[in-house]
Amino acid sequence: MPNYYVNKRQQLNGDHEVHTTGCPHMAASEDRLQLGNHATCQAAVEAAKRHYKQVSGCYHCANTSHTSKDKLVAAE
Repeated sequence: MPNYYVNKRQQLNGDHEVHTTGCPHMAASEDRLQLGNHATCQAAVEAAKRHYKQVSGCYHCANTSHTSKDKLVAAE
């Protein structure tokens, strides 16, 4: 089962993105929260929703849970 993380910093659209270990688009270690191992990215997104209201899977590594319409960079 893959290990998942959620970005602590929201995207410009308000999403907190969920990533798998090794994704080149994952946030730096200080900007992410480990969600643990999950069988599916949907399960990881549900786990992330315990921490953040608006969550989406990464377009690149968790695409079946990607719900954002735009590719946006993290808000500064």
